[in-house]
Amino acid sequence: MAENTANTQQAPERVLMKGNEVLAEAAMRAGCRFFFGQSTAGKTVNERTAMQMTAVYACVRILAESIASLPLHLYEKGENGDRIKAEDHPLYFLLHDEPNPEMTSFIFREVMVTHLLLWGNCYAQILRNGRGEVIGLYPLMPNKMSVERDQNGQLFYRYQRINGEPPAMESTDVILLPEDVLHIPGLGYDGLVGMSPIAACRNAVGMGLAADEYGSRFLSNGATPAGVLETPTLIKDVSKLRDSWEKAYGGTGNAGRVAILVTFKPISMSPQDSQLLETRQYQLTEIARIFRIPPHMLQDLSRATFSNIEEQSLEFVKYTLNPWIIRWEQGMTKALLNAEEKRRYSIRFNVDGLLRGDYKSRMEGYRIGVSSGILSVNDCRRLENMDLLPEEEGGDYHLIQGAMIRLEDAGIYADKNDQADGAATEEAPDDSGSQAVEGDQDNQAAGAARKETK
Repeated sequence: MAENTANTQQAPERVLMKGNEVLAEAAMRAGCRFFFGQSTAGKTVNERTAMQMTAVYACVRILAESIASLPLHLYEKGENGDRIKAEDHPLYFLLHDEPNPEMTSFIFREVMVTHLLLWGNCYAQILRNGRGEVIGLYPLMPNKMSVERDQNGQLFYRYQRINGEPPAMESTDVILLPEDVLHIPGLGYDGLVGMSPIAACRNAVGMGLAADEYGSRFLSNGATPAGVLETPTLIKDVSKLRDSWEKAYGGTGNAGRVAILVTFKPISMSPQDSQLLETRQYQLTEIARIFRIPPHMLQDLSRATFSNIEEQSLEFVKYTLNPWIIRWEQGMTKALLNAEEKRRYSIRFNVDGLLRGDYKSRMEGYRIGVSSGILSVNDCRRLENMDLLPEEEGGDYHLIQGAMIRLEDAGIYADKNDQADGAATEEAPDDSGSQAVEGDQDNQAAGAARKETK
């Protein structure tokens, strides 16, 4: 009996250990390295509580709206290397206008980028017709998706369906093949599943949430009076005193009022209270660092000047948006185009509008482009959304400076000119002698005429 009792007591522990191993194995298989949960500041951090912090909300909104607002096109490669918009391809309408009947392209990409920034991954179910063409894209919740491998090592996606999911999903646990899922992972360790920046940096986010809550409680409950009046007598009913105190001096409307007791004692603000604003300011910079957002885009203008904001905006496009854009372009090309289409088509965002400088800088750039033969007049007018010039007026001409030649050809034209001058000299008759004789004859005739006159 004793032996059986010991085995019975150890059995739950073995089951618990086995369950933990299964969960750990599933987490490793899914690529999860960081989890949402409680931070060191004591605040629970997940995708929803993090969005309650204004800095996180602003960063996610800036990136999501910026990528969603960029023009997205499907291009076909021409014979001479030109890129032509493939407007006749079915995928062009899905990417540029409506990925599904319920969403516009802007809303679809905004939702997907939000998932990517909060969970580190974004998923969309790909609906195809009988010919294998993509006819719809529906976002899927990342917290319901897991990436796994079967016994043969092949990847598959396991999704727990919830209410309101696409109609193609009928069961609660759906197995999706890789060709049926548009998966764009963020930064990760295994190249398959990205890690959530919120979960990876949850201590920084949790500290910001704690500072916000502390500031709120400080204003609602602190409303610190300028001082108190102490009494040496014993107070029996402390609860009534507390209730009367909170009623008279609690809340922001009673800030600065003096309590009526016996002995006045001034109250000074603690160092923790005086550093509250500095702490919140530092956490804003921390969140901006996580998402690589320039502080001035979060309304932090403490270090911004009129001369560096434009440069910071260009750096935002090059160093913040560009990696996300490339990740999107390659992910969509891999999932939405077959092997033959990948050689003919390409999916590209257009970021020219975000890279535009001030009017003077744009005109100077156009001038250099036109004089160098890189741009035509109509190319510049397209970028400025202006009407195009007719072809007969030279709107599509590419011009270059005629005075510029190759360095290796610099001496050719000089040699040709010398040779041409020499040939002209040889071909021309040497009539200098006859001209001299004719001149002497004229002089003699003129002299004889003068003598006769005399």
